[in-house]
Amino acid sequence: QVQLVESGGGLVQPGGSLRLSCAISGRTFENHALAWFRQAPGQERIFVATISWNDGDTYYLDAVKGRFTISRDTAKNAVYLQMTSLKPEDTATYYCAASPFAALVAKMPGHYDFWGQGTQVTVSS
Repeated sequence: QVQLVESGGGLVQPGGSLRLSCAISGRTFENHALAWFRQAPGQERIFVATISWNDGDTYYLDAVKGRFTISRDTAKNAVYLQMTSLKPEDTATYYCAASPFAALVAKMPGHYDFWGQGTQVTVSS
């Protein structure tokens, strides 16, 4: 059974940092894109960042460029999202996902066929 399990969310003050982790079990994702999406209450789930499992190429939502960094550890079968300079508008549930499409084009939820359960990130003073 394939599982993606997120962790690392929590409450943080504006300007703070968090590191999200996505532990993958049941298979490996060669030739896939791994991504982080987020969804705020009452809003659509949107793409945040994606990474190519094979070569590590990364792509970001403009609003998080320079603040968030996606990475993967092929030995540990895990994906991470380092978030710095957090803002209240970053508050959302963050989801890890895997897509058979190339990272360059995999920016929509419909491109992804494996999802985690999500982890809550709240940025508030």
